Amino acid sequence: MENLQTILQAGTPVLIDCFATWCGPCQAVPPILKEVKEKLGDKIRIIKIDIDKNQQLAAQWKIMSVPTLLFFREGKLIWRESGVVPAHQLIPALAKALSDTN
Repeated sequence: MENLQTILQAGTPVLIDCFATWCGPCQAVPPILKEVKEKLGDKIRIIKIDIDKNQQLAAQWKIMSVPTLLFFREGKLIWRESGVVPAHQLIPALAKALSDTN
């Protein structure tokens, strides 16, 4: 299994879905992420992290509520949003973050 730090440092930007199994709104996120993946394809990698199983990461990233989406490029946190973000809002935000250069 790949190391998370390796994934974050890789050339492909990463969208992390921080969720919890007990979280009702978190159940709405997978179909949204499927749509994002269909639109953005290989420009982005999407991974899910259960905050209950990864409490150290949740603390490090200061996750106060779920779902929270984190967008990393070259190991840097570029963008974050808590709550359910509809695909029609998420896709343009990610596309903008993908096109922005440092």
